[in-house]
Amino acid sequence: MSAAQDTPTGLDAAGTVSTGPARIWDLPTRLFHWSLAVCVAGSVISIKTGTIDWHMRFGYAVLTLVLFRVLWGFAGSRYALFAHFVRGPGDVLRYLTGRLPHDAGHNPLGALSVLALLALLLAQASGGLFANDGNFAEGPLAKLISSALSNQISTLHRQAEWPLYVLVGLHVCAVIFYTVFKFQPLLGAMVHGDRALPVTPAQDDLAMRLRALIVFALSAALVWWVVTL
Repeated sequence: MSAAQDTPTGLDAAGTVSTGPARIWDLPTRLFHWSLAVCVAGSVISIKTGTIDWHMRFGYAVLTLVLFRVLWGFAGSRYALFAHFVRGPGDVLRYLTGRLPHDAGHNPLGALSVLALLALLLAQASGGLFANDGNFAEGPLAKLISSALSNQISTLHRQAEWPLYVLVGLHVCAVIFYTVFKFQPLLGAMVHGDRALPVTPAQDDLAMRLRALIVFALSAALVWWVVTL
């Protein structure tokens, strides 16, 4: 990897903002993004092909990743923090009408998409812990509730499939729109993490990555504890 990819850039010798490749998305955020995409796709493919065991494994992975991202929204680098990109309705309206400039990170509208996806995936993955397939397989926590309640959760788990497709489709369409019509290479930025903008770069050093590893380990340990109750 190049120096621009390994270390925070965008500051001159005096430590001020300069124009050039600046680190926007830290490595943990990028790994989360692509890992989540793979696990969600794997979850869908596995349930469609009847491999319920793999569907459950992918579900555990999705739950771990979403928990990590929620925690990383409070402990991560500048542009990964919820406090940086989550805005109120007024700012969303001003952004839509062109009265709120935005250069880096999630814009106010994109923040809504992020929150909606995280919320739906959290509900889906956690609901799957209590669901059953109507035959022999059931989530690890289904034994803690009544069969009737497990069946209700299972129905909601299946019905949420299409809202998930809609949100993912909107996400993909937004990336295409910003790439083609606004000339913002969002996909590339989520691969290498950098954008050529005069902004303050995000921290993406060894200390940041070790902190992410600890947060991920805590998330994985929590999911493991839950599924082995």
